[in-house]
Amino acid sequence: MEWRNLPPLSALRAFSAFAETRNIVSAGDALGVSHAAISQQLRALESHLDVRLLDRSARNLVLTAAGERLATALHAGFAGMIEVVEEITGQQETRPLHISVTPTFAASWLMPRLPTFRDANPQVNIMIDPSPLVVSLGADGIDVAIRYGTGPWEGVESEMLMQSPMVVVAAPSLVGDQPIEDLNALGKYPWLEELCTSEATNWHRRFGVPRANLGMMQVPGNLMLDGARDGQGVVVTVRDFVARDIAAGRLRELHVEETPGAGYHIVTRPGVQRKWVKAFVAWLRREARESV
Repeated sequence: MEWRNLPPLSALRAFSAFAETRNIVSAGDALGVSHAAISQQLRALESHLDVRLLDRSARNLVLTAAGERLATALHAGFAGMIEVVEEITGQQETRPLHISVTPTFAASWLMPRLPTFRDANPQVNIMIDPSPLVVSLGADGIDVAIRYGTGPWEGVESEMLMQSPMVVVAAPSLVGDQPIEDLNALGKYPWLEELCTSEATNWHRRFGVPRANLGMMQVPGNLMLDGARDGQGVVVTVRDFVARDIAAGRLRELHVEETPGAGYHIVTRPGVQRKWVKAFVAWLRREARESV
């Protein structure tokens, strides 16, 4: 296809925004235009290409297979353009360092250590997104994510930060001090879980405890371990976060789930990273080594 046959850039931007948000109103908000303008651009793009990019038969618009292919190409293309523009204008290094972590990891591991990075790099602006959701990494968005699992993940680069098994813990004031050999026996106690999805989600999918009995109380991740220490519920978490509590007797380790290769991974976009991303990743590695 010749350059002159390409669709208008405005139509491609509107389609890319919709593909990113999967919502016409949100796409309009992202570009600062009305949802009607987004709808008009989407139809104009389909007309120009003479290809159906959107399935309008359902209640919500859904990308067709052709639409998904175009969305992937546009995301990479626009991300690359943004990165180059920021680099040649000097904006890349002034953009805040955007980090995505689960609330539990942020409260239990990252925030207590972060002052050492801030002391060494006081000029860096940092944005921490404590979300249990798995987010996408883009040139204009998340720079570094910390994910729990065995990896790898498609489309990103990852390296192990720290290995740690999942454990089931509870306060002695809740479960007493008698041996508990059967996980089903824990169904009679209240349980706490991080809101949305978290490190423990896969564990609960495998074992299903205790949904058939008392159900689950979901709380923000930074409150989950405090609730466990206070005897408000049984918790599934990463052992490193509660090792001191177990040693001090504040929590009992009731079950250990050893999964080879499971742990927290540093996740970044492929390619050359900007200076502050490199500095932050190097700092994460040092902190992990020193905490062993």
